[in-house]
Amino acid sequence: MNDYPNSTTAVSREALRFGLLMLAVGLVIAGLVMVRPQITSAAPEKEVAVVREPETEVPGVTVETAVVTPPSVLSPIFTPEVRYWEAKIVAWAAEFDLDPNLVATIMQVESCGDATAVSRAGAQGLFQVMPFHFLPGDDPFDPDTNARRGLAYFVARLQQTNGDLGRAFAGYNGGHVAAGGSWESWAAETRAYYTYTTGIYADAQAGLSESPALQKWVQNGAGTYCQLVAKKLGL
Repeated sequence: MNDYPNSTTAVSREALRFGLLMLAVGLVIAGLVMVRPQITSAAPEKEVAVVREPETEVPGVTVETAVVTPPSVLSPIFTPEVRYWEAKIVAWAAEFDLDPNLVATIMQVESCGDATAVSRAGAQGLFQVMPFHFLPGDDPFDPDTNARRGLAYFVARLQQTNGDLGRAFAGYNGGHVAAGGSWESWAAETRAYYTYTTGIYADAQAGLSESPALQKWVQNGAGTYCQLVAKKLGL
């Protein structure tokens, strides 16, 4: 027997082993190639799943329609010319710690919302403020300035009367003397002013949709003027 294997048989065996090895490698590579598409195709599905997270909005309701509009602060009894100033009235009332309906009552009877109003006595603007209540450089017809001067005077009358709203109304019309007086001492104009303002404000506080007191004020001559104001404001 020879010490070395037959050369032909050895080569054949080596070739067979090499072929088997290459076949095994090929199968492994083929397996990887077959697995890879599954991994790559899964990635987009995961991304889509992230994009399609559960919606937090109510189905069928957009962000715009979901915004709730705050209800009107003012009573509906006031005329459109006064309600035109609602946002301003609310701001002025907050500045002086007053009920917006109280501020609206004064504006209603004083000017019916006419920022350019001038009375025969010389009172000016939305709150019909007399010229001597303005500071140097003030614009009497600027709504903010007019409101601040007028409401400051009204608050002073409230303080004078210890919170007596009726007498404070009378004082706004007839001055501090009227605020310190009573029905018997008031002029006819102040009596009428007291009647209208206290009546309108009471109707607003009562939550009425219409004010009998305001209707009387309109019927007694204010209605025609308010129509002119409405045209100025484009209502």
